[in-house]
Amino acid sequence: MLNTYIDNNKDKIIKSTQELIKIPSVYEKSNNPAMPFGKNVNDALTYMLNLGEKLGFRTKNIDGYCGYIEFGSGNDLVGIIGHLDVVPEGDNWTNPPFSATIKDNKIFGRGAIDDKGPIIASLYAMKAVMDNCKINKRVRLILGLNEENDCKCIEHYKQVNEELPSVSFSPDANFPCIYAEKGILSSYISMPYPLEKHKKDIIFIKNINCNNNALNVVPKYCEVSLEIDSNLINITDFVDYINNSIKDLKFNIEINIIDDKTISLISHGVQAHAAHPDLGVNAISKLIVLLYDIFNKYNINCDILDFFKSNINNEYDGNLLGANFSDESGNLTLNVGNFSFNNSTISIGFNIRIPIHTKINAIEKIFEEKCFNYNNLKYITSEIEEPLYVPKNNFLVKALCNIFNEETNSNFEPIAIGGGTYARGFDNCISFGPCFPGDTDMCHQIDEFIDIDKLILSTKIYAKAILTLSKMD
Repeated sequence: MLNTYIDNNKDKIIKSTQELIKIPSVYEKSNNPAMPFGKNVNDALTYMLNLGEKLGFRTKNIDGYCGYIEFGSGNDLVGIIGHLDVVPEGDNWTNPPFSATIKDNKIFGRGAIDDKGPIIASLYAMKAVMDNCKINKRVRLILGLNEENDCKCIEHYKQVNEELPSVSFSPDANFPCIYAEKGILSSYISMPYPLEKHKKDIIFIKNINCNNNALNVVPKYCEVSLEIDSNLINITDFVDYINNSIKDLKFNIEINIIDDKTISLISHGVQAHAAHPDLGVNAISKLIVLLYDIFNKYNINCDILDFFKSNINNEYDGNLLGANFSDESGNLTLNVGNFSFNNSTISIGFNIRIPIHTKINAIEKIFEEKCFNYNNLKYITSEIEEPLYVPKNNFLVKALCNIFNEETNSNFEPIAIGGGTYARGFDNCISFGPCFPGDTDMCHQIDEFIDIDKLILSTKIYAKAILTLSKMD
């Protein structure tokens, strides 16, 4: 019954997904208190609330921070948690990132899989249950607007005392379901550095630009401008040495000669999600390693470069740092996400995914102790997200995993991931789809897409989950 109803609404599901993707809901700074995350993000919320009303649901805009779509009655609340904001689109898309182009039975666009496609699937799953089944609980689709930054949307939801679901899932990761998510540590090491070149400086870092890369993204671009003392270093010899180093290191770094004392080094990488640094090529790491070699060649001490070469290098498992921990949730991963020169300070930013049974403060302590060996280095923790862990024998994990296996005629086990999903926003909540086992993770990737057949199948799975959770004690 539910599956047939959803099949009959396939065209509406596809159209709604396309319309939502076409809204470029990237976070923007805003002075409008009614749109705290910018107009485009607010437009996405307005679209969803209007769609919810047209489909016959109750809706609420919660001060522009988030909103919800709800049906049913009863004391208990079943939650579905998704976000409408997306990461910046990036470059080199095959089709425009907000065109929602359909090709090869896929809908392409930023946010297609994270989370706009699964949000539409969840909404139409709710519609299928509402129109065909009797339940004794309320079901609420909570729509966040700030997940890709610092989750102020869910903070606000709680601050204004909106009702918390007794049980919920978030379509923000993988099927069959996620029972464990690593802890996440965002942090920086920094070093004072003069704004202007001194006479004694043989080589001076003038500027660093990584396009303000987010810490949770493997950077694909980084540029550093260097000024040399042309009385002591010949620019041609300098460039020849760097070229040879690049060849030896096998890095994709180009050199631009600005004048007889200035060059720029441009490092090219491959973008990926910080939870999967092995799928990308880190442009920042490569360039910092090259900078260390250059400074070392000319006997110039630079604490931050030395720290990086000794403790990070091109690794992403924390091995050199002495932090290569591992458990059932996987190995520790370390992404070098930012490199900057501002306010007389050079900084390197990290996004570290920490196995669930490793204390986050143990990683902080390692950084602090390593920095203590240098005169000019400072370590700062920027943000901590505690791990999510719901045992595999928990009723919610078992129920959602069984639903997926029944609907797909499979036998998968719950999984652990390095990503941080929206499920962390509430207790008794785990991530449930939309990525199927074996799928390439397109979250935050160029040419992000959602497969149409899997979009419809996800809708059927979510409908079954809503019905099941609505009947459980």
